[in-house]
Amino acid sequence: MTSLDPVLDKDGVRLTVEDAVATVTLTNPDKRNAQSPALWRALTEAGRSLPGSVRVVVLRGEGKSFSAGLDRQAFSPEGFDGEPSFPELARRSDTDLDAVIAAYQSAFTWWRRSDIVSIAAVQGHAIGAGFQLALACDLRVVASDVQFAMRETSLGLVPDLGGTHPLVGLVGHARALEICATGRFVQADEAERTGLANLVVEPAELDEAVKDLTAALLAAPRDATVETKALLQGASSRTYDEQRAAERAAQARRLRDLAGLGD
Repeated sequence: MTSLDPVLDKDGVRLTVEDAVATVTLTNPDKRNAQSPALWRALTEAGRSLPGSVRVVVLRGEGKSFSAGLDRQAFSPEGFDGEPSFPELARRSDTDLDAVIAAYQSAFTWWRRSDIVSIAAVQGHAIGAGFQLALACDLRVVASDVQFAMRETSLGLVPDLGGTHPLVGLVGHARALEICATGRFVQADEAERTGLANLVVEPAELDEAVKDLTAALLAAPRDATVETKALLQGASSRTYDEQRAAERAAQARRLRDLAGLGD
């Protein structure tokens, strides 16, 4: 597929595909790409709509900010049209409330699928749900004006969109706790120093830097990248000997495939 006609364009999310690269764009710059349940459903649909040819997914936000987080309308008694308000959610059973939050989380989980590598191109504000969406991706290329912040705790809530696991994995427990509990801003230099950002560039260079990284990722054979990503994803949950065994098994599959002996 080479057309840049949108595969999906709804509720503040646009998905386009060009050959092996998909681009998911948040398209509400007037509200700094604030998020809503409708946007989360569109993000989930975007993940389900990816053609099998896609190897790299780029996530970006239009305008000056990547995403300023949850739309404040969510905190009003009325909530969003057609959506349960926060007070209404609080009155639901544990099972129903768990199911609703799990559906919201599905917009943030597919970015780490082993068959793709996802890159968040982040500029300006990435607050709360915006921070968690950037953390959902495998890699982050950020502009020098970036401002990350996890504001949920300051609002009496917790980060519940999958962001706590990658945040701790990147910066460690103590720094993650401090970032979340204080809600402070993390600027570009700290993001690069602590591993939140793979690369920091000037805002005008963000798109080009993402293109260069995408090209580098596509240079390796797809199956080798898929196997390597799976090895790295499982490394923290395996012992050293278990990881060595996983490496041997993955390498055996690669050798047989390269020799034309694969399934």
